[in-house]
Amino acid sequence: MNKFLFALALPALFSASALAQTNVTVYGVVDAGLVRESGAPTGPVTNLSSGIASGSRLGFKGREDLGGGMAAVFLLENGFNADTGAAGQSGLLFGRQAFVGLTGRLGALTLGRQYSPYYKTLRDVGDPFGAVSLAGRAGNLLATNTRTDNMVEYVSPAFGGVRADLAYGAGETAGDSARNRSLSGSLGYTGGPLGVQLAYHRIDNATATDATSNALLAANYNAGWITAYLSYAVNKGPGTARGDDMVAGVALPVRTGKLLLSHVRHDDRAAVNRDATQWGIAYLLPLSKRTDVYAAYAAIDNRNGAAYKVGNATDRGTGDRAFNLGVRHNF
Repeated sequence: MNKFLFALALPALFSASALAQTNVTVYGVVDAGLVRESGAPTGPVTNLSSGIASGSRLGFKGREDLGGGMAAVFLLENGFNADTGAAGQSGLLFGRQAFVGLTGRLGALTLGRQYSPYYKTLRDVGDPFGAVSLAGRAGNLLATNTRTDNMVEYVSPAFGGVRADLAYGAGETAGDSARNRSLSGSLGYTGGPLGVQLAYHRIDNATATDATSNALLAANYNAGWITAYLSYAVNKGPGTARGDDMVAGVALPVRTGKLLLSHVRHDDRAAVNRDATQWGIAYLLPLSKRTDVYAAYAAIDNRNGAAYKVGNATDRGTGDRAFNLGVRHNF
């Protein structure tokens, strides 16, 4: 009898398994172009570079419906250099992102190597170059706190346009959980053309005796014919170090493309007063829904020994001026 019942149950088990299969999407970006850098002590250099507007990548993401409005999700994203074929992010297999989690009506909980809430605030709300990371990116002067290892992140549902994003990165140091840990979070509002977000990021040092913290208030307003961006950051530590940053810029549709303009300022509050300002301009021209070409230029004015460089999505740069020209394909 037991064998008979088991035989009857097998088709139902296989049917349920088929219904619960994970839907997996393979995606990626291949981005390459010319980068001309100048202003370095060693002289100007022209490179064929990868990941100028967006880091070249190959990713896998999946979702399994668990019922009751809940789903399991995962994302594995590898970074690579299209100019050489070498792995990015210091050779990590999935150095861009690697996480798994659950989503539902109460929000999303994910675990792994992920973008910090602070970085997403700067990228999505406060920087006109945030989504492309060309030469005029705010991250040339501002702290970005891009990725965090060992991170647990909770993103709430939106209530009246308000959403919270909280994250904890475990330091994984025996005897003291505060050592090397990171704390990050954001609270944002999106309503109609306006987006406003407040973010905070803190990293404790290896002995938990000091920390670096960054607070950022970012906003943008889409008036249709123009989107305006404004951000202000306050940075503290290590020690008595203090600096304030400001980003102002616009995105303008021009013919079939988009023109980006930005001004970034770093105000060093320490006695050495190593201030810096950056001006950036870029133009992106879509050739199709998946492919675009771009050109960008940025220059930094370093003062009192400051040594900030003009980088892009992948490289930190070598000098205080850079020109980008390339092509990006999404698949």
